[in-house]
Formats: sequence, C-alpha cells, structure tokens
Amino acid sequence: MAWRSADEPPLTLPRDPAREAARRELSKGMYHQNDPSWYERAMDAFWEWLDKVLGAASAATPGGPLGLVVIVLAVLALLGALWWRLGTPRRAAASATALFDDRPRSAAEHRAAAEARAAQGHWNQAVQERMRAVVRSLEERALLDARPGRTADEAASEAGSALPAHADRLRAAARDFDDVTYGGRSASEETYLRLAALDTDLERTRPALAGSAPATADTALGTRPGAAE
Repeated sequence: MAWRSADEPPLTLPRDPAREAARRELSKGMYHQNDPSWYERAMDAFWEWLDKVLGAASAATPGGPLGLVVIVLAVLALLGALWWRLGTPRRAAASATALFDDRPRSAAEHRAAAEARAAQGHWNQAVQERMRAVVRSLEERALLDARPGRTADEAASEAGSALPAHADRLRAAARDFDDVTYGGRSASEETYLRLAALDTDLERTRPALAGSAPATADTALGTRPGAAE
C-alpha cells in the first residue's frame, strides 16, 4: 500500500450520482405544494405541547382527567363571577369621563329624554339620562355648583354632603350609571325605576344646613306636625 505525502491534497470521494439526482428532483416545488404552512406547523406544535401538559396535569390531579375537567370548570366559573362583579377592565380607565356632553340641557329635558328611552325599553340610555337629570336638578337648585367636567361619582359624593340622608342612594345611582356607560353591563327596568324614585325623592328633600337638625319627611314637604291648617 502506497503512502501519500503530507503535501498532497486529501482524497475526497465523489457523491453517489443517483442520490444527488434524487435530492435535486425532490427539491422541486411540485413535490411540496401540499406541505403544511408555517402556521399549521406552529399550531400542530402547540396542540402537541398542550396535549403533553394536560396529560401531565391529569396524571397529577386527583380523579385523573375527570378531576382536571372539574378544576378547569371551577376556574372558569370563578373568572366569570369576577367579570360579572367587577365589570370589564375599561371601566376604571373611562369612569373619569364627564357626565354631560357639550350641549347643555335642563333637568326637565333630561327627564323627558329618559322617559322616552324607558318607553322604548332602552334601559341603558334611560338610566344615563335620568342620572343626568338628577345632577342637573341639583345644580339648578344650587345644591351643586354647575361645574363642567364633573363625573357621576364626583356629583354623588358632593350631593351626599348636602343631602346626607340620600348619600348611599346617590352613590348607588352613580355606580349604575358607570356600569352601563363604561362597564359594559345592561340596565334593567328595575334599575331605571330605582333611579327615577331617587330623582323624585330628591325633588322633595331640603338640604341639610350646617347646625340644623336633620330634615324629616314632614319638614321636607314644608309642614310641621300638629300645625294648624
């Protein structure tokens, strides 16, 4: 056997001509028309990974696959309850929006609009207009300063100071307004009637003056018990 010197180039073996020809043939596009797209490959990989995760979770969960299903349903129910109770996340960011639009209207006009919406069964818009009527009426009675940009929550808080007997109902009305305006919830006839009753009661109520006794139902109507007719 002859030895090669160090100066000679290394010996290379030529590729198998048949194998190289087959590789070139299979690289043609006509053979790859039905190959899965990158999206399909990614989804296949995802579902394969998810199957492995669920398989491992069901093996570690008491009750096996059935126990895992129960846990998943419990988590979904909890998330649904939280969404229903707290509303959508956009409410917190949007609740600082002003209560009124750029076109000023009187309390009577807002009430008329609310009644018209209620007659059509459009309870969301009816609640919005009735809350605006409540706040506009308090401004017209000088119980609130007419301040542009005021929110429903701010109006309820300020009005509650002048009308402490109705503070809780005012805050609840502001929450109802926020829920239908920013929270993505739907009002009902009951919601509207509750707000309309508050509006009527506020019209009959006198403000609590500093140092005066709390107003009763009789004093709110301008009468005194036992007074002569």
